[in-house]
Amino acid sequence: MQRARSTLSQKLRFCLSRDLNTKVANPVNFDTRKLSGALTRVAAKKQPSPPSPFLPAIRRYSDSKQSTLKNMADQKMLQTPLAQGDPELAELIKKEKERQREGLEMIASENFTSVAVLESLSSCLTNKYSEGYPGKRYYGGNEYIDRIELLAQKRGRELFNLEDEKWGVNVQPYSGSPANLAVYTGVCRPHDRIMGLDLPDGGHLTHGFFTPTKKISATSIFFESMPYKVNPETGIIDYDKLAEAAKNFRPQIIIAGISCYSRLLDYARFRQICDDVGAYLMADMAHVAGIVAAGLIPSPFEWADIVTTTTHKTLRGPRAGVIFFRKGVRSTKANGDKVLYDLEERINQAVFPSLQGGPHNNAVAGIATAFILPRLPISADI
Repeated sequence: MQRARSTLSQKLRFCLSRDLNTKVANPVNFDTRKLSGALTRVAAKKQPSPPSPFLPAIRRYSDSKQSTLKNMADQKMLQTPLAQGDPELAELIKKEKERQREGLEMIASENFTSVAVLESLSSCLTNKYSEGYPGKRYYGGNEYIDRIELLAQKRGRELFNLEDEKWGVNVQPYSGSPANLAVYTGVCRPHDRIMGLDLPDGGHLTHGFFTPTKKISATSIFFESMPYKVNPETGIIDYDKLAEAAKNFRPQIIIAGISCYSRLLDYARFRQICDDVGAYLMADMAHVAGIVAAGLIPSPFEWADIVTTTTHKTLRGPRAGVIFFRKGVRSTKANGDKVLYDLEERINQAVFPSLQGGPHNNAVAGIATAFILPRLPISADI
């Protein structure tokens, strides 16, 4: 009995100490009425104990530790070389590099680019979004991106000896085909007429190619295209038939461009034909831009309203496209009024936002450094 009372006393002491937040020396002698009232008051007023002041710090430490571990894992992933992180892909790239180095490449539209271009392409510039144009971006943090794009434009004009006041440059097209489509989109309305050299005669797909049974190129799908051809006996463009067809067809644009036509183009004759029908002259020099820059063949810039090019063929740059367009006075009316070019706004609008989103800034940087390579003496000597 005494042992039972002792055990009950200990339990009661513990409960009272916990609930009343006080020490109870001898609960057996405690007044039960006072005890009942005290317990009632405690039950009425008791609230959850306040959290430990150290709990937020503990949670922050735990979160920080987890974040640190995650960041360490992310950093390890980001800094893992390709050969270690993806050996299968690395091996394929290695074999392609060996194929290029050990083979004799006879494809005219391919070339070896420079280490400087490769460094630009693999730089942190690929991380940045920059929709819009220098000084007019939809994202922040583009102060250096703007300078890179302006540098590419400046070097493009310098490479082909163009005056800033007379020529604008757009270096945002992803490649040559998007560049050409941007020109058509900016200058023409849907189903306007375009003339280009037929593909089997040495032209390019984007110059309006179609077959008797199918429209192949987007140019022939969204616009009305009529090809001009070479004289089958001489292999030279039949300029007389081109002039006659242009007078009947009345195109908005005539394209002086080639992909596998081996003769020089008569840009002066193209200019005359365009003036006779009120068409824009667009020169596509994608395959010969580097040779034009070196001064080894005639330049289209003296005659053309618009010039497009890729940058990865004879310019040895990244896979990208560039559009040059005239600014200033286009013509003068009989009464002396001047007609100004409005190509800058129309073409820039066509590139972005009509056809593309943000430019590939790493490629734009590659264009900038590629534009200085043909100016080195070795390029002209070759």
